[in-house]
Amino acid sequence: MSKSQEPQNSQQKSLEGLPELQQSSQPLKSEIKLQKLSGSEIRDKFLNFYAERGHKILPSASLVPEDPTVLLTIAGMLPFKPIFLGQRPAEVPRATSSQKCIRTNDIENVGRTARHHTFFEMLGNFSFGDYFKEQAIAWGWELSTVGFGLPPERLVVSVFQDDDEAFAIWRDQIGIPAHRIQRMGEADNFWKSGPTGPCGPCSEIYYDFHPELGDEQIDLEDDSRFIEFYNLVFMQYNRDAAGNLTPLEKQNIDTGMGLERMAQILQQVPNNYETDLILPIIKTAGTIAGIDYHQSDHKTRVSLKVIGDHVRAVVHLIADGVTAANIGRGYILRRLIRRVVRHGRLIGIEGEFTPQVAETAIQLSEVAFPNVRQRAEVIKAELQREEERFLETLERGEKLLEEVMTKATGIISGADVFVLYDTYGFPLELTQEIAEEQGLTVDVAGFEAEMETQRRRSKDAHETIDLTVQGSLDELAARIHPTAFLGYTKPIVDTTVAAILVEGKAVESAEAGTPVQIVLNQTPFYGESGGQVGDRGYLSYGDLGVRVEDVKKESGIFIHFGRVERGTLSPGMTVTAQIDRACRRRAQANHTATHLLQAALKSQVDDSISQAGSMVSFERLRFDFNCPRPLTGAEVQQVEDQVNTWIAEAHPAVVVEMSLEEAKTRGATAMFGEKYADVVRVVDYVGVSMELCGGTHVGNTAEIGLFKIISETGISSGIRRIEAVAGQAVLDYLNVRDEVVKELSAQFKAKPEELPERITSLQNELKTIQKQLEAARAELAVAKSEALLERAIGVGEFKVLVAELPGADAESLKTAAERLQSKLGDSAVVLGSAPEPDKVSLVAAFSPKVYQDKQLQAGNFIGAIAKSVAAAAGADRI
Repeated sequence: MSKSQEPQNSQQKSLEGLPELQQSSQPLKSEIKLQKLSGSEIRDKFLNFYAERGHKILPSASLVPEDPTVLLTIAGMLPFKPIFLGQRPAEVPRATSSQKCIRTNDIENVGRTARHHTFFEMLGNFSFGDYFKEQAIAWGWELSTVGFGLPPERLVVSVFQDDDEAFAIWRDQIGIPAHRIQRMGEADNFWKSGPTGPCGPCSEIYYDFHPELGDEQIDLEDDSRFIEFYNLVFMQYNRDAAGNLTPLEKQNIDTGMGLERMAQILQQVPNNYETDLILPIIKTAGTIAGIDYHQSDHKTRVSLKVIGDHVRAVVHLIADGVTAANIGRGYILRRLIRRVVRHGRLIGIEGEFTPQVAETAIQLSEVAFPNVRQRAEVIKAELQREEERFLETLERGEKLLEEVMTKATGIISGADVFVLYDTYGFPLELTQEIAEEQGLTVDVAGFEAEMETQRRRSKDAHETIDLTVQGSLDELAARIHPTAFLGYTKPIVDTTVAAILVEGKAVESAEAGTPVQIVLNQTPFYGESGGQVGDRGYLSYGDLGVRVEDVKKESGIFIHFGRVERGTLSPGMTVTAQIDRACRRRAQANHTATHLLQAALKSQVDDSISQAGSMVSFERLRFDFNCPRPLTGAEVQQVEDQVNTWIAEAHPAVVVEMSLEEAKTRGATAMFGEKYADVVRVVDYVGVSMELCGGTHVGNTAEIGLFKIISETGISSGIRRIEAVAGQAVLDYLNVRDEVVKELSAQFKAKPEELPERITSLQNELKTIQKQLEAARAELAVAKSEALLERAIGVGEFKVLVAELPGADAESLKTAAERLQSKLGDSAVVLGSAPEPDKVSLVAAFSPKVYQDKQLQAGNFIGAIAKSVAAAAGADRI
């Protein structure tokens, strides 16, 4: 049997026993009894249906895709895209999965339409060069009508306008009348990976909520009547640059069924939010707010739906290792959390509530996605932190926005929107949403201009490269070739001076003493990139000597920053370029140590940890990483011990170049946000760490010697920083510590191991003496205060004493005031002192009768006086 005959025969077999579409002259009623399945049952039925037909059930991929150029997983087929594009071979011919996805491009529609979501599950079946169109259509129909029991007369299908083959299969083999097969254009029913490459027509299955309206004028754009629940993509062509389509040698199938949409159909509810996938979250939020979703008005329901949708999204994002930030996917997470918090406020929730609703979402997802339960505490802690942080500024921001909207005449200025963003943490989209509710618009262009101004200010404040060089570099780049870097294997290179810059301008010569920027046609010097500093070294030729202090890389050109120490430097000269090997060894040790550090953090703390930044210098290393909490002391020690174990085990480096896709397939770690070429350099310490990296590294981990963590701190929400030293720098660090210990031992006349006990003893002695001193001061103040009794004056039935007690501290003053008030009986005592220059202490002690008869409270009374004194004196030490 030929391969071309297989689909037809299997198709005929698959059609046996399938329900036929019955014609009826009578209008159909919209009410119908369907098998009511839970969301979990729908998921299981889909996966098992295809597993029984030779598909391997694959787990959902992370919401953080392998491809560093893609922000989030936005489609069920994304994990298989390299296979469809021919970049990676398929491990199995058939697969099925329930893929979690996130899209935020139409976030403003969430809660306002029946089925817009940020988070959703896409059920899919995939064929990699195995079965094709006929079989996919047959199984899609069988699953819909037999598996899920949807009445055939309720289903309408669409095909691509030119796909006569699919049209014929639906009409002739499935038996759908031609008028219920809608031809649609390329925008709706043709999938493509890009301007060129694999592509193909689509066919979609729609459910008809109102068949009683008849078949005469079917409009699939009417989402009040029709819902598209199953999309079949037939990848059968390759499109070239001229737009020509040629059949693919291996044709693929990619399908997607929205779990939430099928749940809406089978559970017969008016929208996706009222399915058992989301409604429990909505009910939890309603319980906290003291409201009932079904009894609420439209505006309240929208807020509850937003909470229900977004909480699912943030739970899975955090579970997959995303932490809130102001850029990238971290910004998406923060934006979603803040929308949840704001909509909670809109329905009357005042306190923190996100961990509570998150628990409901976790319970709903933990069977299908076990990692949400495994990371439940991390999820709740991250939500609590973000909610607390936003609530601190939300009220003030809302008041400011209210003032701004009151003054606005139709549009809110970009400057005002920027203040809300920069000072109060209001995302642009949140301001737009609130403004839209009040019938206002936002000057987005003005906001972007303010953002650009801030970026320029930040760049000006932190830039370390001489910016005057850039204009000349742009001119140089147009007429000279990029610098060839030979420094991975050659520490010394004979090279030619291609250009010289002095104060940002190209020159024909530079004399001794002149600071210069030099471009060579080839170099052994590493140019700063990937967090690693540039090399140091020397250029020489005859009497010429140039000390190179730093190297930067711009547009493929290496700029050597240095100073001519002797002789004259000119373009065209041949010079010997030699790196400082001691500095290079230090940089190599620290850079390799960062790779080992990341691997140790993943193995000892949390596998979801990822790099957020790094700095590798000759003296130390710094590694920033995503983590929602501080590391414990024990964890820091475990990480340090693991790195030193790997160093002692002497793992050799295997450095190879390969395609980006192959590197990712092998599991190489890539840093999100970095742009990589098609061919990348992979640094692999086999069994320990494998990363995409263009930096310089040791040939064997044993060359590092030692590794020591100096500190672990937080630098922003969800971002931690470890500073450490490796190699020779560890010895430098220990020498400094040793000198400090020797000096302390000499001062305290104790051995190094006795220092902690000696210091603790001295601290205890100091505390005892301080307590004795405080007691003596209090006794002295009381003794002095006895002389003040005769200065009390009578005011009606009360005695009033206002006096200064020189030199008394606040505690002594309080003791004296209480003693005087007790001796005077029904009285009010106010004492003051200036225990230090520019510091004033004020104390009041009132008898209970003063409060009862005069409604005067000592604390409030003296607080008001303190404010007046501070304002008059301009002091801040009251």
